[in-house]
Amino acid sequence: MLDSPSLPAEAPAPQAPPGFVRRLALGQFGLYLAVLAPVMGGLSVKIQHLVGLDAAPAQLGLVAGTGAVFAMVAQPLAGRLSDRCTSRFGMRRPFLVGGVAVMAAALAACAAAPSVPVLLIAWCVAQGAGNFAFAAAGATVADHVPEARRGSVSGIVGAVTPVGILVGSILLSVLPNDFLRFAVPAAVAVVLGLWFAARLPDRVRTEPPTEPLNPRSLLLSFVFDPRKHPDFGWVWLSKFLIMLGYGALAGYLTLFLAAEFGMEDTDEQLRFNALANGLSVAALVVASVVGGVLSDRLGRRKPFVTAAGLIMAAVLAVVTITPYLGDAGLGTLLVLEALLGIGAGLFFAVDNALAISLLPSQDDTAKDLGVLNIANALPSSLSPFLAGVVVIPVGNALLGGAGYSLWFGLAAVFCLVGALLVTRIRSAA
Repeated sequence: MLDSPSLPAEAPAPQAPPGFVRRLALGQFGLYLAVLAPVMGGLSVKIQHLVGLDAAPAQLGLVAGTGAVFAMVAQPLAGRLSDRCTSRFGMRRPFLVGGVAVMAAALAACAAAPSVPVLLIAWCVAQGAGNFAFAAAGATVADHVPEARRGSVSGIVGAVTPVGILVGSILLSVLPNDFLRFAVPAAVAVVLGLWFAARLPDRVRTEPPTEPLNPRSLLLSFVFDPRKHPDFGWVWLSKFLIMLGYGALAGYLTLFLAAEFGMEDTDEQLRFNALANGLSVAALVVASVVGGVLSDRLGRRKPFVTAAGLIMAAVLAVVTITPYLGDAGLGTLLVLEALLGIGAGLFFAVDNALAISLLPSQDDTAKDLGVLNIANALPSSLSPFLAGVVVIPVGNALLGGAGYSLWFGLAAVFCLVGALLVTRIRSAA
C-alpha cells in the first residue's frame, strides 16, 4: 500500500520514519546485489565463455567502461528529475520503481546475450536504469534521516554493500550457468526494491519548480562549481579516487587468478572469489558498523575516511607481490582481502555522512547526491576499462608480463592520494 503524505519539497522529515532504515538497507542490498554481482565476476566469466581468456581483459574493459558512461549520466540526471518531480506517487518512488524494473529486464538480457555487442547494449541499459534507482534511494537518506544519525545510518547502509558483494559472490559460485548468475540477483532486486518503494513515506512536491527544465539546467545536473563549494569538490575527488582504487581488485580478481596463478577453470575462480569476498565482507561489516557509531560519538568524519584510504593503499601495494610468493601467494591474497575489508568498512561507514554534510544546496539534494554518486558508481565500472584496455596490456608489454602488478600498484596510489585529499576539507571535522 502506498504511503505518500503531502509534505512541502523544502521541508525534510524531522526523524527517520519507523522501519525506514531497515527497508532502505534491504532495498539497497537488492540493488547492490544486482549491479555488483556482474562486476565482481559475472561479467568476466560471461566474457571468458564468449571470447576466451586471452581476449577477455580488453572485452571486459570495453563492456564495463562503456556502461560506466551510462552510470555517470544516469545518476545526476535522475537526481535532477527527482528533485523536480510532482507526481502524486512521490518525488523518489517513480524513479525507484522504473529503475528497478528496467534494470532487471536488462540484466536478463545480459544473461542471454549470445555475443559481446548484445552484452554491451544490455549492460549499458542495466547500468543506466540501476543508477536511476540508486539516485532516488540515496536522496531518501537526506529526506528522512536527521544529521545527528546519518553516520549510524550510513554505517548500516554501508554494511549492506559488502553483504551484497558476498551474497553475489556465493550465488556466482553455486549457480550453474551464466543466465542464472545474472537473472537471480535481478529477481532479488525487484522484490526488495519494489517493497522499499511501496512502503516509502515519500515526499510529495505540491508545487512545480519555479525554474524551467531546459538543456542548460539538464547540463547543470552533471556539474557543480568547486570554486563556490571547494569542500564538496574535495570530498567528491577523494571518494572517486578511493573507490577507483578499491574496485581494482574486485573487478579483475578472477582474471588475475587465471593469468598469475594458473587458475583457468572458471568455476574454481568463482569459488576462490566467494571465499575471498567472504573474508573481506566479514571484516567490512564489523568495521562499517563500529566506524559509523564511533564517528557519531566523536563527532568526527575526516580521520576515519583518511585512515580507510591509507589502509586500502597499503593492502593493494602488497597485492602486487603475491604472484611472486609461490605457494603462499593465494593464502596471502586471502589475508589481504580481509584487511581490505577493514579499510573499506571504515570508508563506507563514514564517507557518505561526511559528503551529505557538505552538499552545496538543500533545495537540490537529489541532484547534488547524483553528482556525488558519480564518484561512487563510476569507478566500479571504470576500473576494468583502465585495467583491461590500458594498464594491463602496457604492463605486460613493457614489464615482462607484470601488467596486473602494475595495475594494483596504480590502484594503491589512487587510494593514497584520495586519503590525503580529505585533509583539504575545511568545513567538517
